[in-house]
Amino acid sequence: MKFFLLLSLIGFCWAQYDPHTQYGRTAIVHLFEWRWVDIAKECERYLAPNGFAGVQVSPPNENIVVHSPSRPWWERYQPISYKICSRSGNEDEFRDMVNRCNNVGVRIYVDAVINHMCGVGAQAGQSSTCG
Repeated sequence: MKFFLLLSLIGFCWAQYDPHTQYGRTAIVHLFEWRWVDIAKECERYLAPNGFAGVQVSPPNENIVVHSPSRPWWERYQPISYKICSRSGNEDEFRDMVNRCNNVGVRIYVDAVINHMCGVGAQAGQSSTCG
């Protein structure tokens, strides 16, 4: 059992050295708050031709809409469901962006919020980015 735990620990530590990018590409850019359609175009027109390895994108899931202050950046980190719809676009646009970027060798890394849901009383589809 101790040997298995030691091997697991070594494996997890070694995994950080393989970001699954194409050979020779190492730079990752964070396109914070960009729309999915704009990221897809950026992958094809600039990032891939200039050797970028990947793009980190803002959380894609449905979140509350904060009106005061007017639509702050941090509302993206107040999820209320796992539906993919935000001010960056919908699920179809997200899927298209991932496919188009991957087709030109640029990987997508999602800033995912999976460990909590917002507790302000908003419900999915009401006062949210999906509704």
